[in-house]
Amino acid sequence: MARTPTPPTGSDDRLVELTRRLAAVATELGLTEIEIESAGTRLRVQRAGPSTAPIVHAVATPMAPPSPTTAEAAVVADVAPPSAITIEAPMVGTFYRASAPTADPFVREGDVVKEGQVLCIIEAMKLMNEIESKAAGRIIKILVDNGQPVEYGQALFLIEPAH
Repeated sequence: MARTPTPPTGSDDRLVELTRRLAAVATELGLTEIEIESAGTRLRVQRAGPSTAPIVHAVATPMAPPSPTTAEAAVVADVAPPSAITIEAPMVGTFYRASAPTADPFVREGDVVKEGQVLCIIEAMKLMNEIESKAAGRIIKILVDNGQPVEYGQALFLIEPAH
């Protein structure tokens, strides 16, 4: 009769303890998130807000959206027809139009895109996150320059939906 090895509970206990310690350090230092990687295990602790307890995430979770600046709202209102769809940054990071400095951009103004098509990359914490279109249509305007830092909820693209 073959025995199935049971996973060591000590490693789980160490992860729980490490998570608690990281949460305490994040709270003590006023950090919104902290991430470590060791021996092939990555652990990220991110606070959902200033008054809530820290929570653990495997994937970046966006914080509450800041209110758009008046200038940004004016640009979007001037350029966008009422039916336009705004693609917003789902995280804080650096906006890139292409997968590499010498590569062609994913999209250009005037291009027709499909729902789910990659529009850009946002680099956050050394991770490259592909941002996909949430609708099919034509790119009316690209609102961010290549290499520019972006905030959560910042308008990146305006898309005229396909009819």
